[in-house]
Amino acid sequence: MSAPASPADANAGAAPVAVLGECVADAFVRPPATEAGTPAIGLDVLPGGGPANTAVALARLGTPTRFLGRLSSDVFGRLFRSHLSDSGVDLSRAVAADEPSTLAVADLDPDGRADYSFHAENTADWQWTGQELASAAEGPVACLHTGSLALVRQPGGGAVEELLADVRERATVSIDPNVRPLLVDPAVYRSALPRWCAAADILRLSDDDLAHLVPEGTSPEKAADTFHADGARLVVVTLGADGVFASLDGERLRAAAPPVTVVDSVGAGDSFMAGFLHSLYGAGTLGGRLDSLRREQVADALDFGARVAAAVCAVRGANPPWASEL
Repeated sequence: MSAPASPADANAGAAPVAVLGECVADAFVRPPATEAGTPAIGLDVLPGGGPANTAVALARLGTPTRFLGRLSSDVFGRLFRSHLSDSGVDLSRAVAADEPSTLAVADLDPDGRADYSFHAENTADWQWTGQELASAAEGPVACLHTGSLALVRQPGGGAVEELLADVRERATVSIDPNVRPLLVDPAVYRSALPRWCAAADILRLSDDDLAHLVPEGTSPEKAADTFHADGARLVVVTLGADGVFASLDGERLRAAAPPVTVVDSVGAGDSFMAGFLHSLYGAGTLGGRLDSLRREQVADALDFGARVAAAVCAVRGANPPWASEL
């Protein structure tokens, strides 16, 4: 789909939201249409990856968005570039990488939840150097949103984490751990989480993330108190059909999930975060330590993020809506 007239035109020249992380080729299993007796698996390949999904959704909503990623020159890398640029994402700071793209094969259960197998060894997304990051992230940005595998996969994960301290001096920092236990031991996330909270203004997790990161039975409220103590001012936990929970310096908020017929939930959390950040950006609250952020602005952002996530659940794959479609 080509981009309609973008609401971002009104924000031309404004400091963008920068999204740092990976692109992943999501291959969805489908019943093979082959002659009898020929063993085969049918695959539909769509552009994905948590940070890339968030960047696409932000740009389609009209927020000036810059993607900081390492994009391969292979067939999937070309797919990523087209998908991001056609959605209005600025790729001027993306790195042209020699390594291959990351591939994830997604098998959907009857409820639309994806069970992934990853092909991610020595791929482009994880090879960041400090010099590449310094060049990619220089200049004004209102917010840096990062997380997912690029923050924990080596050798680049350590360099990404070191970048956060520099960016924090000039922009709001948003982190989404997006735990992937098939690729990285959740213990790695647990040990890093206090450092991430110290660097982050906004911490977004899913209910699945919480199950990997905190002791069994820990409520979102109790988990948020721990994350606040470690430094994160705004904690957001998406709860699937149960809506979303947020805590701003200990002040609790909740929003319901809009009713939707779920095709699959791929990219729903990433798109929620895009809607959430888009709302905060439009309210003029990004750019620092959230000092001007008010409860009602968080409530509006929760509601809007939930609407964007519901729209993604209603279609196959991570295909976020354009602003005009909401």
